[in-house]
Amino acid sequence: MSKTLERREKLRSDLILAAERMIADRGLSGLKTRDLAREIGCANGAVYNLVADMDELILRVGSRTLLRLDEALSAAESAGEPSPQETLVRIALAYCDFAAENLQLWRALFEHRMEADKVVPDWSVQDQMQLFRHIYQPLAALFPKRSREELGITARSLFSAVHGMVALGLEQKLVAVPLPALRKEIAGLVRAMIDGLIVRDVERSGGG
Repeated sequence: MSKTLERREKLRSDLILAAERMIADRGLSGLKTRDLAREIGCANGAVYNLVADMDELILRVGSRTLLRLDEALSAAESAGEPSPQETLVRIALAYCDFAAENLQLWRALFEHRMEADKVVPDWSVQDQMQLFRHIYQPLAALFPKRSREELGITARSLFSAVHGMVALGLEQKLVAVPLPALRKEIAGLVRAMIDGLIVRDVERSGGG
């Protein structure tokens, strides 16, 4: 790699890290090109020689956040008893804890909106979809007769329920819930959802 390319890659890495710090400190609305350029020591316009636009920069930061979330969920999977239901509970609680500890970066994953005529790049979609394996695998063990499509829908439904509780629970307004209480409620929700799904499967198969 030439010196020029090395310098560009170093600046690009510095830019993504600077954007990550800025979002963590100020939130997504506090991300400013001028401040980023000043921090990494380049001209304001040079930022767009390193990334295509602010959308790409935000998505690159998002990929770093998703990678750390992936690591947190992987650790939760192996941190207790191997039963699929309790694994799902630990994953949900790990998601809640990660959101609480990385609030602005976590919010940025969902607050960022691409322009209407722009498509989210494949690499970013793949980073997002990769996380669903943490939910999908325990569900597949619990419901071996369900199709891949059915399991995918159930995984998304379970995620949506937990995400909604986390989003509202961590909202710094009237609906905010103390973290210990929020964790308890999330654990109860996941267990109740799984118990309900098991009962429904038994009823459908004519058992019980």
